[in-house]
Amino acid sequence: MNLTIISVGKLKEKYLRQGIEEYAKRLRAYANLNLVEVADEKAPESLSPAQMEEIKNKEGDRILAKMAKDTYVITLEIKGKQLSSEQLANQFDQLATHGKSKVAFVIGGSLGLSEAVMKRSDFALSFSKMTLPHQLMRLVLLEQVYREFRINRGEPYHK
Repeated sequence: MNLTIISVGKLKEKYLRQGIEEYAKRLRAYANLNLVEVADEKAPESLSPAQMEEIKNKEGDRILAKMAKDTYVITLEIKGKQLSSEQLANQFDQLATHGKSKVAFVIGGSLGLSEAVMKRSDFALSFSKMTLPHQLMRLVLLEQVYREFRINRGEPYHK
């Protein structure tokens, strides 16, 4: 499987980079992994709704430019569907069964995803109703994808 994680913004925190590097290393035994960062837009604290949309649209254009047409796209959205680890593993198993070998996860910036990116999405996934920092979400996502591969292969993993 060819797996891409597209995320907005540069990862700055050393502890997050180390965790991401560890799970990326583990995942390479199961999939071709490509971690893609797109530039985020600088935004002042106080924005009008129109300015927020403009920022999301600029980031969204950068995200869409990184997606191949034949990629199955999973966006991380607060309003997406919540799945257990086993359900996510089953969904990945179904993708493989139906010949979907290119999968991209998309993590938006601090303002979320543009409408165009959400329309391009094949599946909207939510990890929680809580808002999580998009930088931390990269690490959480990689851990869950690693767990999903272990589940699908019947390999042990802590519960």
